[in-house]
Amino acid sequence: MPRLCVGCHLSMAKGYAAMGRTAIALDATTFAFFTRNPRGGTVRKLVESDVATLRDIMAEHAFGPLVAHAPYTYNLCSAKEDVRAFARRSMAEDLERMEALPGNLYNLHPGSHVGQGADRGIELIVEGLNELLEPGQRTMVLLETMAGKGSEVGRSFEELARIVDGVRHDELLGICLDTCHVSDAGYDIAGDLDGVLAQFDRVLGLGRLKALHLNDSKHPVGARKDRHERIGEGHLGVACFERIVTDERLRNLPMILETPNEPSGYAREIALLRGLADERG
Repeated sequence: MPRLCVGCHLSMAKGYAAMGRTAIALDATTFAFFTRNPRGGTVRKLVESDVATLRDIMAEHAFGPLVAHAPYTYNLCSAKEDVRAFARRSMAEDLERMEALPGNLYNLHPGSHVGQGADRGIELIVEGLNELLEPGQRTMVLLETMAGKGSEVGRSFEELARIVDGVRHDELLGICLDTCHVSDAGYDIAGDLDGVLAQFDRVLGLGRLKALHLNDSKHPVGARKDRHERIGEGHLGVACFERIVTDERLRNLPMILETPNEPSGYAREIALLRGLADERG
């Protein structure tokens, strides 16, 4: 049985190869990173030798797909045209740069409709994705499941399905399920993982699920708060994550930790998850 493809969010401050080496030190076989400054538009210069070294590291250490993360500032369904244009322009640049790491994943918060209503938000997100997704690109875009705070779009499987249904090249579109978010949105993954996955399958199809964000939650199911907690220290509990990492429908997906941690804490959580999956090194 292959090892879990598990890792955490890493800083790009020292470049691509440095992230790969850090991942190895943590016993990770994937990782996430922001494509640019998470709160702004600053982008790091792409150095081909640096990216090539990361590709070599990934091949040598049997990494699974990486899960790049779009900055939080992107909002494809903003009420302001200049904000939507910035998101589309920046995403296009991100996806072009991701071609240097072919076959990986690009995770996106769908957006916030900011009072326009979910219907209009979905319409604008579909419009943006139809402009961005082109046949032949080697990066799959993932829509992240959201917790439902404020005017977020993507708080239900049905909202995500409406986006997918409107996108022409939906073969380039997948879903990243965030355990904290779906619980906060009202899906009881801690108490009924099978039921939640069955609902996901009915609405979106499990084949659409391409990655997981593994986060415990500071709040109970349905709270709509989006506050991550360390694994086993929140309302989901260790048993929930044991079910996830041993579930044949999930265990082969890339799993990214976004818990409030330092590197040593991520190393402990990665070791915990590997132990729960009954890996022996």
